[in-house]
Amino acid sequence: MVRPTLFSVLLCAAAVQAAVPPNIVAEGVPPLPPTLAAELAPYLGLGGASFRGWHSTRRAALVTTRIGDASHLHLMDAPLAKRAALTGGVEPVKGGLMQPGGTQLLYSSDVGGDENHQLFLKDTADLKAPPRRLTDGKSRNIEACWSRDGQRIAFSTNRRNGKDSDIVIKEIQAPYAERVVHTGTSAGWGPLEWSPDGKLLLLRQSMSLAESRLWTMDVATAQKTQITPKTGRTYFTQASFGEGGRAVYALANLDSDFLTPTRIDVATAELRRLAGGPAWDGEELVVSGDGTRLAVTFNVEGFSALRCWDLATGQLLPAPKLKAGVLSNLQFRPGSHEVGFSLNSEDSPSDAWSADLDSAAVTRWTSRTSKPKLEIPSPEPVISRTLSFDGVSIPSLIYHPDPRKFPGKRPVLMIFHGGPEGQSRPGFRGSSHFYLNELGVALVYPNVRGSTGYGRKYLALDDGVKREGAIRDIGAVLDWIVQSDRLDATRVASYGGSYGGFMSLACLVNYPERFRCGVDNVGIANFATFLRDTSDYRRNARRMEYGDERKPEIKAFLDRISPANHAERIRAPLLIVQGKNDPRVPFTEAEQMRDAVKGQGGTVWYVLAKDEGHGFAKKVNADYQFATTILFLRTHLLN
Repeated sequence: MVRPTLFSVLLCAAAVQAAVPPNIVAEGVPPLPPTLAAELAPYLGLGGASFRGWHSTRRAALVTTRIGDASHLHLMDAPLAKRAALTGGVEPVKGGLMQPGGTQLLYSSDVGGDENHQLFLKDTADLKAPPRRLTDGKSRNIEACWSRDGQRIAFSTNRRNGKDSDIVIKEIQAPYAERVVHTGTSAGWGPLEWSPDGKLLLLRQSMSLAESRLWTMDVATAQKTQITPKTGRTYFTQASFGEGGRAVYALANLDSDFLTPTRIDVATAELRRLAGGPAWDGEELVVSGDGTRLAVTFNVEGFSALRCWDLATGQLLPAPKLKAGVLSNLQFRPGSHEVGFSLNSEDSPSDAWSADLDSAAVTRWTSRTSKPKLEIPSPEPVISRTLSFDGVSIPSLIYHPDPRKFPGKRPVLMIFHGGPEGQSRPGFRGSSHFYLNELGVALVYPNVRGSTGYGRKYLALDDGVKREGAIRDIGAVLDWIVQSDRLDATRVASYGGSYGGFMSLACLVNYPERFRCGVDNVGIANFATFLRDTSDYRRNARRMEYGDERKPEIKAFLDRISPANHAERIRAPLLIVQGKNDPRVPFTEAEQMRDAVKGQGGTVWYVLAKDEGHGFAKKVNADYQFATTILFLRTHLLN
């Protein structure tokens, strides 16, 4: 009997991994080389863990890490301890909330990325018992929060008509009575938090990223009171009760270009900004359970800066020293001044951490849950600013390959964030390190006008008919690449997801001679059809950002900038990636773009996942997408 060699075993495994996954439809995509999977293996599965909250009665952390093909919730009884899985199944679970004083876990999950989230209760004291679904199984149910006594939840649902947000209060004990306390006429309503005495519910009414309002609701009578200004366009976010319910603390751009910590008196609606924060946008805000401590992260040129306040005195407190990176998911541990969070840094994927505001002690709860198969260099980004056509300064993150391994001018992958109210920020690049370390491709992340993190004025610079300014920003970045002694302006590819997918397509349409190829991942191809076909609950907010296509002059403008209407300008090969169940950018946008380019004789690789939504969440699909992207760039950017 001939025993197989290790090499032959690896080669067979690579061949199996190179097959098209069962839920993927691939058109125009060449067969993946059997050896490609083995090449990519060290760069796959590099995700870490995310902090999601605390147990309500002991010092134990909720985190999400991957189980098989999807991410799920786990409980850790001590830092760096073994993780106990609380949820499972083929669909990912991204977050959860423990019952105050109890053992019930409240979480949500959708099916195939359709974003029709259902709410579930899982008893963590009996992990063998199945979870109990609290919602109807078909509508969208979000923003759930526990009452302080752990006996009720409030949540937002569109079950009435599929588009408007109603607010429901539901008992978690039999007979599970529920009451609709607000019937919405728009999709922007949601509960944020219960007051400490359980008598008030804090609500947020969101019109756009330029305007929102805060309300308190008397739980007994459902009477609402607006506690933010009734005139003017001010944006409030990250709101929470403090001082025993006498005040609400929120981030707001009140008389400022930036989102700053603001105190709102519940009784009088008087607003007062807190002093001591940097002149950058606040991004997350949390108040300790006793209402005396405030923790806020600020977005300082993409990096997170933590600031803390004593709410009894209004004075700034010394903040614990943290590793440079991006913080998210802040939450105070019940009965303490210890705040937990996720931290993503350049040399490590996201991990769960905590910091005690009283002792300044910093604790790491997880440590890179998926270990790399080889040492992966992690270069630091260079932050570059380029003046655009009108003098606006455009920031970009630049990652350069090792010049010793890859000398000379390097090809460029220009990557656009989604949103458009998003931002490319520093942090672990994950599988994208393959571009840097194995292909020698530099990564350029432009934060064109309309990106968050740089103030309200910058955010609004691409609204409505001003969107072409963001496209012209690309030209300024391209001109900067021409002047670089490390980047090759003759070998540039575009890549983007969601709104970033539109930007990637806009690169190929507006700068056909300057891009070798492009990748469109769940991107907008035609604004008029996108606004017509996106989910009902999203449409009005998207019209406020992009313009109302029902107005003839707006539709004419949107038609002029929509890539699908100008496929004849595209000369570069295109890779399109799409989820069939996408509720944000319908798969018909991808099909429209595919057909338009092919109709002009262009080259299109098309990848559709039948069990995904707005981006690929399942590992087998994401791995195939990444392998296809590498093959596409090798074929059309490097060759």
